[in-house]
Amino acid sequence: MQTLISNNKKAYHDYFVDETFEAGIELTGTEVKSLRENKASLRESFASVRRGELWLHNVHISAYSHGNRANVDPDRPRRLLLHKKEIRYLIGKTKERGYTLVPLKMYFNERNLVKVELGLARGKKMHDKRASIAERDHARDVQRALKDRIRGE
Repeated sequence: MQTLISNNKKAYHDYFVDETFEAGIELTGTEVKSLRENKASLRESFASVRRGELWLHNVHISAYSHGNRANVDPDRPRRLLLHKKEIRYLIGKTKERGYTLVPLKMYFNERNLVKVELGLARGKKMHDKRASIAERDHARDVQRALKDRIRGE
């Protein structure tokens, strides 16, 4: 069972997510305590490859409320932990035109380890965003109509 810490809802609006990967994240003790208080934001965050390692940028993990000088910079880059084979695959994919790595959600897994779900994504154009909004509205209208029909019986 997963305990959700933070969700990046805007990622599905801005990108087509083709594949997802589960990655561990290298954190300090006070960062983990802050995450237990759900003080994290994935907005505007992304992952990049540097010297054969995956790094997560622009993730804001607030300073721990009862912390001391052991608190670290809330916006520092954090290393992601994946198998070497997965990292090589992602390096190849991100070198292709249009692909990027976007964190979709951050959560505690069954063993209480912090995990990040990464999406291999392609950016949406404005007309793609409009089409997905129209699809969502249409699906909502269909659900409403079905609900009203069931109530009427």
